Amino acid sequence: MPKGWQTTQHTHPICMGGLVPIKTQEGTRLVKMHHIHLEEDAGKSIHDIYDQDTCVDLNRAGTPLVEIVSEPDMFSADEAWNYVQELRRLVRWIGVSDANMEEGSLRCDANISIRPAGDPELGTRVEVKNLNSTRNIKRAIDYEIDRMIKLVEAGGKVKQQTRSFDATDGTTFAIRDKEEANDYRYFPEPDLPPIHLSEAFIRQIKADMPALPQALIQKYQAQYDLSEYDAEQLVSEKEIADYFEASVKYTHHYKAVVNWISGPLRSIMNDEHLLIDETSITAGTLAELVNLVAEGKLSFSVASTRLLPALREAHKANTEKSPLEIATDLNLIQTDDAALLNTWISEALESMPEKVQAYQKGKKGLIGLFVGEVKKRSKGKADPQRVMDLIKEKLG
Repeated sequence: MPKGWQTTQHTHPICMGGLVPIKTQEGTRLVKMHHIHLEEDAGKSIHDIYDQDTCVDLNRAGTPLVEIVSEPDMFSADEAWNYVQELRRLVRWIGVSDANMEEGSLRCDANISIRPAGDPELGTRVEVKNLNSTRNIKRAIDYEIDRMIKLVEAGGKVKQQTRSFDATDGTTFAIRDKEEANDYRYFPEPDLPPIHLSEAFIRQIKADMPALPQALIQKYQAQYDLSEYDAEQLVSEKEIADYFEASVKYTHHYKAVVNWISGPLRSIMNDEHLLIDETSITAGTLAELVNLVAEGKLSFSVASTRLLPALREAHKANTEKSPLEIATDLNLIQTDDAALLNTWISEALESMPEKVQAYQKGKKGLIGLFVGEVKKRSKGKADPQRVMDLIKEKLG
């Protein structure tokens, strides 16, 4: 620090204890927290730009930060990765931070030690500083575990060190030998008054908190009969969970809403780097799309590939038309006119007589080919299930 010291809560952390649920191969496990304290950023040293020089970046020096300290309660790089992912989701969920690691809003220091299986004593720990992506957290921990095991098995001893991670070759390197706790010098900061949080203040914070991801997963499984996987997808981001909650006010086809969110809308979000409420498809509009498909007025394929883009264009042009109106204007509504359907079916079957013979000799898998051909001829207006039934009837 330019001033020579860092201000930190240290002995009076704002939070003590707590648990963070993480996914493991054995199921959900609760990782124990030690404490959370407030302090100021000290800036950082950058060791991997020049071979012979260290750069000092003081742009964030003095900026307030929250440091979350876990207990030594994770047992693999995968568990550490899951822990950071869950923490990142939580701080985003409750509006603490955007937690973008690439922008420095979230960083991780990983403390790693090894011990023989069954030994209750933790080995000498090494700290890898300022990991700036979840992928690098995993890579650095895996590298350190392997390095320390090889060192010990060769008869060496692990030094208590602070190390940095080189993302280019996936290795760590020593920055300095780690100081012992009593090497640090702590003094009270006379210009900072104590923070007192009243019970009423804490109760209000709890009352204002949104439902957290784990609670919503249970709710979605119980109330909407969704699978655990689908529920997990919905709570990956708070905006998606909010969007789902808004959508199911207008439709009871809950699984279909999930399919739209994780399919067509997710593709738009990924391709255009948007949040779900930036796609221009409101929750009410999505529910209308879901209902049109459920009622057989549109196929999912036509709704997602033709009507969805048209709805987005209409939104850009400030056109106040419903999905049904736009689908009608574009002549996309499926027909149940048996005569018209049979005409398309006859044309399709007559165009591939050899396939028809093969089907009648037992190759029933060809039914999909016939349905696809009818769909093409009808330009998506033929109900696939109705077409399939009529083809089976026609071909005996």
